[in-house]
Amino acid sequence: MKRRVIPYSDEEMAWLEATRMMVISDYHSGFVTAFDRPDVRMEHLHALRKRKGWKVGRAGGRYAGRLRLFNAEEVAWLRANATLPHEEYYRGFRAAFGREDVSPAQVRAARKRQRWKTGRTGRFEKGQAPRNKGKRCAPGTGGLHPNAVRTHFKKGQRPHTYRGPGHERIDEQDGYVILIVEERNPWTGAATRQVHKHRWLWEKANGPLPEGFVLKCLDGDKTNTDPSNWEAVPRAVLARLNGGRHKTFLAFDDAPAELKPTLLARAKLQHKLSTLKRRTEKESQR
Repeated sequence: MKRRVIPYSDEEMAWLEATRMMVISDYHSGFVTAFDRPDVRMEHLHALRKRKGWKVGRAGGRYAGRLRLFNAEEVAWLRANATLPHEEYYRGFRAAFGREDVSPAQVRAARKRQRWKTGRTGRFEKGQAPRNKGKRCAPGTGGLHPNAVRTHFKKGQRPHTYRGPGHERIDEQDGYVILIVEERNPWTGAATRQVHKHRWLWEKANGPLPEGFVLKCLDGDKTNTDPSNWEAVPRAVLARLNGGRHKTFLAFDDAPAELKPTLLARAKLQHKLSTLKRRTEKESQR
């Protein structure tokens, strides 16, 4: 249903445009008094100003930051004491002005809306001691509650997940045997560390693995960690043992046991020839 059109004369329109910057309540009462128009309501004039695009000259955010709950003296006190902690801030305000109608949340919200800085970041600063440093729980509470005391670790007690030196497990991702040895961990400082068992045994028998070399399992069984089952080969040889990019030849791990020595020898020979070729090309370019 179409709304009723409110007619305005040229004289009325001229008056409305000339006084458009008045507050809406004064705008309406002034118009009704001047032209005896009781049929025109406040919302009619408000809609008219919007339709005509008449600017009233007041900024949209003119009420931002206005504190309706506090007078000027109270605002001055709140601003001057904005660095106090929340509880002290509220208690001090109540004591100064006796405002029992104001809640702690309202005082805190006023400080946040006005963006008065408290000087605190809300984080523990470096070197700051916690409030409960050196304090113990009251008997029967917190960590001293009977239920908590019953589950405390006893001196020398080890968790059920403890795995000491000599413990072995098989890595689920690559199938290698992981061994815990009694050697200090260079990264964590722990008394034990985890190592690949096959490499640890091989280095015990043959010395440190040369840089750029890796250990290749000869029989395909990674759980066979005997040093004789592993051979040190240049890392680049591994690419020649996997059958090529499109599996154009037999991969070492898929080959029968009797062919593995031949495939390994061929890969090592190809790597050696490639290395010599690159060296010769570099020397010829000098």
